[in-house]
Amino acid sequence: MAERLVGKQAPRFEMDAVLPNKEFGKVSLEEIMKQGKWTVLFFYPMDFTFVCPTEITAISDRYEEFEDLDAEVIGVSTDTIHTHLAWIKTPREENGLGDIKYPLAADTNHQVSRDYGVLIEEEGVALRGLFIINPEGELQYQTVFHNNIGRDVDETLRVLQALQTGGLCPANWKPGQETLKA
Repeated sequence: MAERLVGKQAPRFEMDAVLPNKEFGKVSLEEIMKQGKWTVLFFYPMDFTFVCPTEITAISDRYEEFEDLDAEVIGVSTDTIHTHLAWIKTPREENGLGDIKYPLAADTNHQVSRDYGVLIEEEGVALRGLFIINPEGELQYQTVFHNNIGRDVDETLRVLQALQTGGLCPANWKPGQETLKA
């Protein structure tokens, strides 16, 4: 039976990652929380695939919008940091990532993917999962879907902004619109 994550403290993590400057480092939910920032954590199946670079680069191309909302973005797969770096060093026109503006983390022991309920155990890869965590570490939003479908950056930003209102946002709510009164 699956365990509910939304509304609970998000599973803590620290992972090796390739940072935007192409150096190896660490990413940690605790460190992001200490900075008082939101976390947009997304999982993807594998490096050097077809759908993944489209969403990773789309998020990177709009990274400043996440920064403006006090959010840190972390991409995660079960690949190694060395594979991530090779993919980042591959130009976009060759199905690579080129420069990206946020870290790609390596969940090589599959623990974080397992903790967030996105690991396909028999394949050793993650489903496409997206999690938004508030600065207090509470998981506020999650979506998990089939690996054939890429994410919508507009929707991710809309949900982040809706959560940050602290109000009741009706269906099709857009930033700048009124929230509902309880």
